[in-house]
Amino acid sequence: MNRTEKEQIVQELAQRLTETQAIFLADYRGINVDQATQLRRELTQAGVEYRVVKNSLLKLAAQGTSSEDLQSYCKGPTAIALSGTDPVAPAKILSKFAKEIDAFELKAGVLSGKLMSVAEINALAELPSREQLLAMALSSMNAPITNFVGTMAAIPRSLVQVLNAIGENKAA
Repeated sequence: MNRTEKEQIVQELAQRLTETQAIFLADYRGINVDQATQLRRELTQAGVEYRVVKNSLLKLAAQGTSSEDLQSYCKGPTAIALSGTDPVAPAKILSKFAKEIDAFELKAGVLSGKLMSVAEINALAELPSREQLLAMALSSMNAPITNFVGTMAAIPRSLVQVLNAIGENKAA
């Protein structure tokens, strides 16, 4: 790779680091090709960009961005996962992969400009996904209306039951 290619990669990577909401670094040393392919496939399906980067280029790209704290984690083989929309999905995939395969380990992450440890990434992975959170919020907003409708329907139903009981008493 010549100097202009490296400069282009640094520039592109710096732009991606500023645009993305969540960034995760991992040490991929020791995983085989099938495992790497499976991880890439899962991350791509979740809309996450995953690639192996040279530490020197990543350090240069991170300078002056909110991801500058990641520079100290750029040692050894480094893979980077970038997510622009949902930070929980890549955290879940990477955390699950790190638990299943001992050779793969998370290094650190950045979420909205804040450095995250491996423990914080695992805690993020335990959160429900964005879709689940939206469904929970909608059901919470829908609950008072549903209860009100149920209460309003109970009044005529109770009246009918009382009239039916009075009718049965008079018939007997």
